[in-house]
Amino acid sequence: MTGNKKLGLTARIVIGMAAGILVGFFFKWLLAGQDERILHILGMELPLKTFFIDGIFHIGGEIFIASLKMLVVPLVFVSLVCGTCSLSDTSSLGRLGGKTIGLYMVTTAIAITLAIFAALLINPGKGVEMQSDASFDISEAPPLSQVFIDIFPSNPIESMASGNMLQIIVFAVLFGLAMALSGKAGERLAAVFNDLSEVIMKLVTLLMNLAPYGVFFLMAKLFTTLGFETIASLIKYFGVVMTVLILHGLVTYAVILKLLTGLNPLIFFRKMRDAALFGFSTSSSNATMPVTMEAVTKKLGVKNSIASFTVPLGATINMDGTAIMQGVATVFIAQVFVVDLTLTDYLMVIVTATLASIGTAGVPGVGLIMLAMVLQQVGLPVEGIALIIGVDRLLDMTRTAVNITGDAMVSCIVGKSENEFDVNVFNDINAGNKEESVDFHHLR
Repeated sequence: MTGNKKLGLTARIVIGMAAGILVGFFFKWLLAGQDERILHILGMELPLKTFFIDGIFHIGGEIFIASLKMLVVPLVFVSLVCGTCSLSDTSSLGRLGGKTIGLYMVTTAIAITLAIFAALLINPGKGVEMQSDASFDISEAPPLSQVFIDIFPSNPIESMASGNMLQIIVFAVLFGLAMALSGKAGERLAAVFNDLSEVIMKLVTLLMNLAPYGVFFLMAKLFTTLGFETIASLIKYFGVVMTVLILHGLVTYAVILKLLTGLNPLIFFRKMRDAALFGFSTSSSNATMPVTMEAVTKKLGVKNSIASFTVPLGATINMDGTAIMQGVATVFIAQVFVVDLTLTDYLMVIVTATLASIGTAGVPGVGLIMLAMVLQQVGLPVEGIALIIGVDRLLDMTRTAVNITGDAMVSCIVGKSENEFDVNVFNDINAGNKEESVDFHHLR
């Protein structure tokens, strides 16, 4: 028996997260409104907030997020090209796309329906006295016709530089199809792309091993600057959204997975722990995409030909967590402004939010744009968004964890229905764990 058994990645991330939260609380208490508190180092006088919060914590967290985002475009493009060119029947792409988009829309509709029902049951906005003259500026959503036009890239290099995920997906699929139809030349190029895919996934593993430090910096800065006074004033709204997020993430996904695949939901959630923690820490489905892809292919057993399509598409259009926020926020704002919504209005909210999850994909500030569209559809003041934006940071973290869990769940369903799924890998508790560890001292 050795007493120095190395901790697993999940344990290290949790330790990093807990340490960051504690350090954040410590600095919040230490500063307590005194932003000019001075730190004396080597004869120099440095403002404590500038040195730690705006300095070390901010720099460490931003570098971690930037490192994850660095991998997104090459990972999506290379993986999708590999997956597309390896399809034995290229006509299955239409069926694959239909299943994936259909499942994402169904789960989004369920999410917002559940949110509206819970909000009407608990009434989080009843008796809330808040300023109704708040203002909120939001960019206008593009017309639906322009959304469809913008899905197709005129310059794929520009699409990759700007990170336009739908355009990258379209170009990668077309490029992969061309490779599959190019005979020997396509086979030679496919071998290069497969090697590139292996190298990129190893780069993901390298960054995963540094994740505990990145998570620490992110949590330390967040909990130093988080305004808990705002959460206290909106505790019912915050509680309803958080409860529905957890309920949807753990119960709805488990039921759907069990009904459509027969797979064990407990194994699924256990294998998604690391990715969910990444999503919670980064608050970005796109930034977490490399980790989600690694979990879906290496731990859950979905073949790359499926995961390379479903995961990037899910990170772009699957917004169950955002839909839950919209459902609760709509009821909350209606109650604060004393506006009675009819059953037809609530049905319109469900339809609008579900369709908007695809229609506004790739637009900056997409969650707020979608909420503004929903509020306008039922005649509620868009300014109401300003009432809830103060508590959105913590909720956004949980929404991201729910979203990427939904991406993985849909990937398993589609993969199993297309016979591109390894049940043995899914049932193997240790699958993928070996790939998570890297010996930095012995590279060969």
